[in-house]
Amino acid sequence: MVKIKQVSTQAKATQVSALAKLLRTLGPGLITGASDDDPSGIGTFSQTGARFGYAQLWTALFTFPLMLTIQEICARIALETGSGLADTLRKFYPRSLLYLCVGLLLMANTINIGADLGAMAAAGQMLVGIPFLLWLVLISLVSVALQVFVNYKRYAQILRVLTLSLLAYVLVPFVARMDWKTALTSTVIPTLQFNTDYAMNLVAILGTTISPYLFFWQASQEVEEKIEQGKTTPRQRQGVSKSELKWMRADVASGMGFSQIVQWFIIATTAATLSVNGIHTIESATQAAEALRPIAGDLAYLLFAVGIIGTGLLAVPILAGSAAYAVAETFKMREGLYQRLREAPGFYSVIVVAVLVGVGINLIGLDPIKGLYYAAILNGIIAPPLLFVIMLIANNRTIMKKRVNGRWSNLIGWITTGAMSLAAAALLISLVAQ
Repeated sequence: MVKIKQVSTQAKATQVSALAKLLRTLGPGLITGASDDDPSGIGTFSQTGARFGYAQLWTALFTFPLMLTIQEICARIALETGSGLADTLRKFYPRSLLYLCVGLLLMANTINIGADLGAMAAAGQMLVGIPFLLWLVLISLVSVALQVFVNYKRYAQILRVLTLSLLAYVLVPFVARMDWKTALTSTVIPTLQFNTDYAMNLVAILGTTISPYLFFWQASQEVEEKIEQGKTTPRQRQGVSKSELKWMRADVASGMGFSQIVQWFIIATTAATLSVNGIHTIESATQAAEALRPIAGDLAYLLFAVGIIGTGLLAVPILAGSAAYAVAETFKMREGLYQRLREAPGFYSVIVVAVLVGVGINLIGLDPIKGLYYAAILNGIIAPPLLFVIMLIANNRTIMKKRVNGRWSNLIGWITTGAMSLAAAALLISLVAQ
């Protein structure tokens, strides 16, 4: 009897220890997944629910294995090589390919930063009658300061807390009059339409879900985690154990799962509140905020503003940071959020410039809500060539040794690359044919 009790106690202790280890390791994957539901994501998913009702809920289920596989591949590349994606490209592939990939990333990221900053400023202006430009400057300064002056460990903790702002969207369908039968049916049975609006929205969803900046950020943060463990040279970081792969996959799965659950609920929320009331196009932050009225009443605007600003403060540093990692790795500059400003001035300069360009985009009269949507479409068009290169790296035995892609990673990875390529091509063809 005593023996059985001891075994039971040991088993519980082992489970607790495993859970504690999992919670400690949840970092790059969780933060990456949460940042995927940035203001651009919220704007895109809100437009989806308003315009198509429940019809595109299936995309949340469809894209989960795709983004999970791609982010796992990016993380595995970094863990095996001890380097970020741009650094690996620089070492093993022609410079022209490196410059193309980094150039595409910079274009997508700066436009995405501009759209996110604009949406955050518009949300703040809706909440408090401070001029849009003042909000824009203030939010930009805060975003830069978080990366430049806050210690990386503390900064990672801040990012984890900011992910909680996304949970507001999970509550609405439980208090709003949602058609659960239609919602669940639409989740498992795809509804397809063959027109430009549907194709454009599908590319936007794919672009904001499987985004170029997430590829580079995931890889660079895996490297940062190793540096935090004291592995400061590329040689020390090379190679990954089965145990490290196991915990990395748990981290990535948790982040991507969190991201897709939030995506599903945002689409369902706007379908159950905006679409059913005849609002099929979201033109302003005020309209988007109405989706949260069932749980927040007159405080809907407050809840929406907190969500947009919170996710923006999470995503903008990641967008700027992923660009900085890519540029620094391309030109062999000192890089990393663990570095101080004086130790890596080039790296931090890219962050500042990326945010400044994002601010400049808002000065040309870009509509904040439409900007979010078009940024997602741009990501969807730019992602396919980057995915193709990532798949080449993941299958290169010279680089990956025994950690090359397995059968399932290859199957889903190429399906992802093909699906995004077809969606982008269909959109471009339909636009030309108009």
